[in-house]
Amino acid sequence: MEVFCFVHLSIQEHLAAVYVHLECVNNNKNILSTETESQSTAVKMSDVHKSAVDRALQSENGQFDLFLRFLLGLSLQSNQALLSGLLSNYCEKSSEETVTYIKEKIRNESSAERSINLFHCLNELNYNSLVEEIRNFLRSDRHSETELTPDQCSALAYVLLTSEDVMEEFDLKMCNTSSEGYRRLLPVVKTSRRAMQVFSTFLAGANLTDESCKTLASILKSSNSHVTELYLGFNNLGDFGVNLICDGLSDPHCKLEKLNLSHNKLRNIGMKMLCDSLTTSVLSTCSCLRELELRDNDLQDSGAKLLCVGLQDTQCNLQRLG
Repeated sequence: MEVFCFVHLSIQEHLAAVYVHLECVNNNKNILSTETESQSTAVKMSDVHKSAVDRALQSENGQFDLFLRFLLGLSLQSNQALLSGLLSNYCEKSSEETVTYIKEKIRNESSAERSINLFHCLNELNYNSLVEEIRNFLRSDRHSETELTPDQCSALAYVLLTSEDVMEEFDLKMCNTSSEGYRRLLPVVKTSRRAMQVFSTFLAGANLTDESCKTLASILKSSNSHVTELYLGFNNLGDFGVNLICDGLSDPHCKLEKLNLSHNKLRNIGMKMLCDSLTTSVLSTCSCLRELELRDNDLQDSGAKLLCVGLQDTQCNLQRLG
């Protein structure tokens, strides 16, 4: 008996998807389900898809994302023909139930990145209605008039992220949406060189959440990020938020040249954490950072002293401090 080894993870993910698909069609099994099903009960492919979607959404590191896309793609009729030699039973043709389930998950999903992955899933099923709706929106002159729902913002993020063009500037004034909608657009920062007042004007008073700070930090750490300017004025970042953003700034992949943290009401512990992070991490290791705006924050003497230590560091490349 010959044994083959496929080292590439993408091939392993694809073969895993084929196995799950065949178990459903040929053996009436949903091996992703935690519930024991009766052999007399017909297992629908849509039920397998729902189980896979749930697994992917529950995963914190996205380990099921590629597998899920492969599994959904196998249900298309064009791909069914390629598997005809392995299929012993009829496979349902309609993907409507799966599409409805994914759309519902997009509507309720709290993670911007997971929402975008769900749009990749809809694309695998050749369902592009929401995406086409957003493309028409981008072609129109109604950007500031049309209020986008959070799931439409996820669709907009998907369209912008899958574009081959790098945006020179990402300005949220192009959209009229809720705080949740703006949060879902955060991953787009990665594709632009300048993120214009991502929170200051358009989320004033909404407060930057810890989840949003995590997203921003991951963007700054990404080797694929193009953002060089970030404006985060007029927000109450909070101790944890400051720590997360500074963690992103100190990453070797960070390309940020200008950072605006003005009018953030940072004081006491929060300001100390920011200054500590800036002097020990950013100013000494991030060779890209040239401009730092900290006006209208309560630095106090201790904070000013911490900044002075960082500015005196021989590796500090900061040219402007406001």
